[in-house]
Amino acid sequence: MIALTDTAATKVSQLIEAEGEDALALRVAVRPGGCSGFSYDMFFDTEIAEDDLTADYSGVKVVVDASSAMMLEGATLDYADGLNQAGFSINNPNAQRTCGCGSSFS
Repeated sequence: MIALTDTAATKVSQLIEAEGEDALALRVAVRPGGCSGFSYDMFFDTEIAEDDLTADYSGVKVVVDASSAMMLEGATLDYADGLNQAGFSINNPNAQRTCGCGSSFS
């Protein structure tokens, strides 16, 4: 299961608040594709399947499907907002190789 840093949880909470729907959860998934074999997918979701894994980070509900959870074990979602780096990033110790854009891995 992926973990959120405090900074990422704060930013996701702000985005959910801007959407105006408190029932939203952040879904993080791994999909086939990308230049290195797999890519990350993140979106807000209200539907949670029976076999989904869920966690709460500072009031933010995170949902991961069972097959993605294996590839995200030990991974961390962070958020940065600086001159050199802005946006969400995933640090995944399971990734053996990543592409230059940082959005796909193998």
